[in-house]
Amino acid sequence: MPETPKKPRKIEAAFFDVDNTILRGSSSFLFGKAAFKKGFFNRKDFWRMAWQQSLFISRGEKLNSLDAIKDKALSLIAGHKATDLTDLTDEVYENYISPKLWPETVRIAQEHIKAGREVWLVTATPKEIADVIAHRLGLTGGLGTIVEVGKDGILTGKLIGKTLHGKAKRKAVRALAEERNISLSRSYAYSDSVNDLPMLTAVGNPNCVNPDVALRYYANEAGWPILDFKKRELRANKK
Repeated sequence: MPETPKKPRKIEAAFFDVDNTILRGSSSFLFGKAAFKKGFFNRKDFWRMAWQQSLFISRGEKLNSLDAIKDKALSLIAGHKATDLTDLTDEVYENYISPKLWPETVRIAQEHIKAGREVWLVTATPKEIADVIAHRLGLTGGLGTIVEVGKDGILTGKLIGKTLHGKAKRKAVRALAEERNISLSRSYAYSDSVNDLPMLTAVGNPNCVNPDVALRYYANEAGWPILDFKKRELRANKK
């Protein structure tokens, strides 16, 4: 009898949250900052987003603050051309995201690449932002929230599906693992928020980066590695 072909060995991967994990603060806010300078919306709306950003940094990722930033951003981009927003991505990365990247998290992500693992950013931020960060850092790719574009190429201000958050991240990671033959038991995940427990517990090697109070407690109880960074470490990005 002919031998049954062996299934290819599963690969390993590392999954990184973006906001407060790969970078300090909210990437959606940083994108909004660039959009404001391009005249997408007015100063009053910008300062409202800035206030929500300050709460996001000081208190960590909370569903209400995350939804407030997301909902405001969606309402502000509605009616604009999708191409106008896409054209902003490289500028946003260079001028706003790059200076806010946590050097150590980026190093860890790139070390996973060197070790032969795939590295995916998994974020509630629009997929376009996740993709440009992943591309610029030499990572595999990004999973993010999908913003609807109308037939005329105009942003509707609505989402396709749900925000990639909480249990939705675990579902997306599991679907990707099935598609790309990834062993989740041998894979890694990194996040700052207790809201990402579904993703963290889906892999065999969960890690916490600047964890909020609830996640820090959980991590200590579970014996997970904890990485803590200070704002002064961002100075390395200016060299």
